[in-house]
Amino acid sequence: MSKQKKLRVGIIFGGQSGEHEVSLTSARGIMDAIDKDKYEVVPIGITRRGEWLAGENVYQRLVDEAAGHPLLEGGPGRRAAVAETVSSLVAWSRETGRLDVVFPVLHGPFGEDGTVQGFLELLGLPYVGAGVAASAVGMDKALAKDIFRAHGLPIVSHLVFLRREWQTEPEAVVATVEDTMPYPVFVKPANMGSSVGIHKARNRDELVRGLTDAARYDRKLIVEQGLEAREIEVSVLGNDEPIASVPGEIVPSREFYSYAAKYLDNSSDLLIPAPLDREYVNLFQQLAMMAFRALDCAGMARVDFLLEKSTGEVFVNEVNTIPGFTPISMYPKLWEASGISYTELIDRLIKLALERHREKMQNQTFFDVSTAE
Repeated sequence: MSKQKKLRVGIIFGGQSGEHEVSLTSARGIMDAIDKDKYEVVPIGITRRGEWLAGENVYQRLVDEAAGHPLLEGGPGRRAAVAETVSSLVAWSRETGRLDVVFPVLHGPFGEDGTVQGFLELLGLPYVGAGVAASAVGMDKALAKDIFRAHGLPIVSHLVFLRREWQTEPEAVVATVEDTMPYPVFVKPANMGSSVGIHKARNRDELVRGLTDAARYDRKLIVEQGLEAREIEVSVLGNDEPIASVPGEIVPSREFYSYAAKYLDNSSDLLIPAPLDREYVNLFQQLAMMAFRALDCAGMARVDFLLEKSTGEVFVNEVNTIPGFTPISMYPKLWEASGISYTELIDRLIKLALERHREKMQNQTFFDVSTAE
């Protein structure tokens, strides 16, 4: 009896966002845990400059680069580098054989925001996770809130400003915030993850500093009403019929779950499952699946909530379409607590990607004008 042919899985990691190092750790976890009897792993790394690398020792090359370049590089050479390296990647793929499916673990801009998903669509490759539209909207917290509101999901009071407004009329922006909501408030870049550029402002000076820093990362800025709240997260898995994990709770080591609290302190607590009454568990799971469907997500997502301590009200905070995927990240740990192991989770996500691609292939991509009525 002949062995079943292994599926070739391209794992794309690295990227140009501030979450480059997190992506490397997620990729390492997947490459170590994936079922080697079923899948052949093809590592594909993207450097901080946007160069696509494939072949041997790609992961180590990006780790070495990250160690030598702790800050995100940019510059005018990026587009040329991308054009050159993508063409060489296509040539490389012709020599080594076609990928069967792609597992992108690119957190943040230039990977989680629909850009890479669009590229994979053009190549006709199945891929794990949300499609172009859901990825783009999920990355843009301002647009996502509009979608949530339209679907009747509860969201925190907030304002949206453009960077140009902040740079040209800062006094007017501050006045609008102070006329609309009391301190404290939270300031965020609309398109960023891992709490990069997020600040809690208790007064005008902290608001100014927060907006100035957030404007470094995006042209769209969000100011949200601050709440005394518990931070609850739910993992969602599936395509058209998703399922939700048990909820988990984050107890940050600092005032809120900042980048330092997530990755530097190593002292924030993850309570899995979260200590909640059954009615709240059901509510969080139901709202998580509603948010997943509202954005038309696929494969996976982690839905983050705020549970206000004084009132017990629940608010949808955001949806992460490529959540952290290290073995100790909340997304896989919630599924582990729900009965799905890390290795099985990877397997299910690959199957969901192939299922979604087969469904998409049913679409007719041409129109016969002779049949027009």
